[in-house]
Amino acid sequence: MTALVRRLYDWVLSWADSPYATVALFFLALAESSFFPIPPDVLLLALCLSLPAMAPRYALICTLGSVLGGMLGYLIGFSFWESTSQLFFTWVPGFTPELFARIQHLFQQYDFWFVFTAGFTPIPYKIITVGAGVFNLQFIIFVVASCISRGLRFFLIAWLVSRYGAAARSFIDENFNRLTIAFTVLLVGGFVVVRYVF
Repeated sequence: MTALVRRLYDWVLSWADSPYATVALFFLALAESSFFPIPPDVLLLALCLSLPAMAPRYALICTLGSVLGGMLGYLIGFSFWESTSQLFFTWVPGFTPELFARIQHLFQQYDFWFVFTAGFTPIPYKIITVGAGVFNLQFIIFVVASCISRGLRFFLIAWLVSRYGAAARSFIDENFNRLTIAFTVLLVGGFVVVRYVF
């Protein structure tokens, strides 16, 4: 499985030199939100580095594709879960029955914040999109949380790479998981402070 994921990673990166790179970015973001294992950040980083002036546009395309893909994942969970669940558990890395069973409680307790956190951090977003449909999370909450979290994630990447260039790309590649977790903790902590202090 690791070798397969690496080949997919290299294939995704190869689109950066294609005239169809923008289209590939959109469909990669869409597919990753429901079933594809490689995140669109890989291609987004490469495109922003090659054309920094286009970085905001690439981030917007990535966000739109990801949110639409999230809606597709929601539809799969809401309407087709019984017939597709085994396929997901077999072929999508990180998509296990044990993990999926645990997230139901998190949906019920945190709804918006759970989707937001998954959309911004390395938590597999596809598990959340499908789970939101399976567990019947309010669709509007799901869409709003997805738009905010995915937009923040992709525009932050685009801004960092366009501002700091190759050094930012190298730093993000090496520390992406830690950076997104730290940022989410700070952001959620800010909301908690506002809620309980002011």
